[in-house]
Amino acid sequence: VQLQASGGGLVQAGGSLRLSCAASGRTFSTYAIGWSRQAPGKEREFVAAISWSGDGTYYADSAKGRFAISRDNAKNTVYLQMNSLKPEDTGVYSCAATFILGARSDNAYRYWGQGTLVTVSS
Repeated sequence: VQLQASGGGLVQAGGSLRLSCAASGRTFSTYAIGWSRQAPGKEREFVAAISWSGDGTYYADSAKGRFAISRDNAKNTVYLQMNSLKPEDTGVYSCAATFILGARSDNAYRYWGQGTLVTVSS
């Protein structure tokens, strides 16, 4: 499966963005999908993940209550709705696919897409 993230941009603190992860391939619905981000000078960190059916969602503590992950398997797309954005949410957001439910470690993800840059100004 091939993945492509989009929807990043510049937003003021307190604003919202919706990221999309579009996938190619007929097997998309068999993969769990996760979002991770990498801030400048920092290691990549887990943000959120969703099961293949969409019934299971998982969040980093920093994302709980502000971000919502969802998927539309008919459109081969996973979304990350980000609200109440903070400057510390700035980074390159990437989506990735795995067969492991609720995976939070980079090593668990098999396929990665190119990221999209999110910049939150204060």
